[in-house]
Amino acid sequence: MQTARDVLTPDALAMLQAIDEAGSFAGAARTLGVVPSALTYRVRQIEDALDVLLYDRSARQVRLTAAGAELLREGQRLLHEIDTVANRVRRVATGWESQLTVALDGIIHRTTAMELCKSFFTLGAPTRLKLREETLAGTLEALTSGQADLAIGVVLEPNNMAGLHAKPLGTVGFVYAVAPHHPLASAPEPLSDEQLKAHRAVAVADTAQRSGGLTIGLLAGQDVFTVATMQAKLDAQLRGLGGGFLPECMARPHLEAGHLVIKQTERPPRVARVSYAWRSGTPRQQGHALQWWLRQLENPATRAALLAPVQGRF
Repeated sequence: MQTARDVLTPDALAMLQAIDEAGSFAGAARTLGVVPSALTYRVRQIEDALDVLLYDRSARQVRLTAAGAELLREGQRLLHEIDTVANRVRRVATGWESQLTVALDGIIHRTTAMELCKSFFTLGAPTRLKLREETLAGTLEALTSGQADLAIGVVLEPNNMAGLHAKPLGTVGFVYAVAPHHPLASAPEPLSDEQLKAHRAVAVADTAQRSGGLTIGLLAGQDVFTVATMQAKLDAQLRGLGGGFLPECMARPHLEAGHLVIKQTERPPRVARVSYAWRSGTPRQQGHALQWWLRQLENPATRAALLAPVQGRF
């Protein structure tokens, strides 16, 4: 009888992923260019070797059992690890990463980030560049989970985490802002928690998947309108759909134009220290692409521009 090591090959894990994405054995068979019976046979081999059922065959559609769902999750992680090892080998051979993923928090200035990407592409490097938009704890989690190589706009304290390096990007002040036609716009200041609680808050969903994420400026029992990005939060507050704390650098152009109004609250002003972070390693262990980005971030003007007033963001 075959063992788990015999059947849990990268091809087998990729097959399970294909079945999940296609939603059926027949669809996966078409994608992989094999007959459905061949897929069924290979799945049976895995089930026999592990002595578990991976799929509930009583349903019309393919439905994973709890054991099957766990194998799929772990299989995806293992496939990612294999890709990571391959990338490390290529980096050792050439010095350039095959791909560099940069996680950008929603407060990072889009134009500046794109200008950095443009400068990177002029190098003609063999490294593919990938940007991820993250929020709050999700920005750091993208780095610690291996989904990003560099995180810009981290609002936590990455230096407290083993295996990471971090440097300050700057500070970001937050202001409580509402649209001029919002009920709180004409309310006497400072606004109390009870006044804030009586009105809907606009919040950005933390993109962290593994941790509980961060909640900033929300009150227990308050009505909350949750949006996906910082830009969406700004748009919602401009439309008077709620109030909330915004990065001052993001709100400033709209405050100057009269589209938002700052309201003083009884809560003390909040200032966040923002960092950029990457996984530990000597310069020799780092790829050329990461080294290039870290050199750009050493420039004070670049760091300031990444936290500039919004002119278009992710």
